Amino acid sequence: MMPEPARGRCPAAHPEDPTPCTGPVAVTVLDRTQAGADGCEHHAARLLASLDRGRVYALPDAPDGAALRTFKTAATLPPYAWRQAHHP
Repeated sequence: MMPEPARGRCPAAHPEDPTPCTGPVAVTVLDRTQAGADGCEHHAARLLASLDRGRVYALPDAPDGAALRTFKTAATLPPYAWRQAHHP
């Protein structure tokens, strides 16, 4: 079973992002230097959209399609989406 976000926030959630997690920690987002964070699909997509050459990988027990959903969602978001009023 996948871990639920601790205290309502996954490690991929930016401290300035007020939105709650929307599910369990399901993916890992890596930047170009291989530094990464595990996260729910919502926060992982927001993080991925803010990275240059970031990548996303599903964790072993993630729901089918988690990494693809995260990738596709990130493609629709601006960098630092939490700073944009129109991107919840």
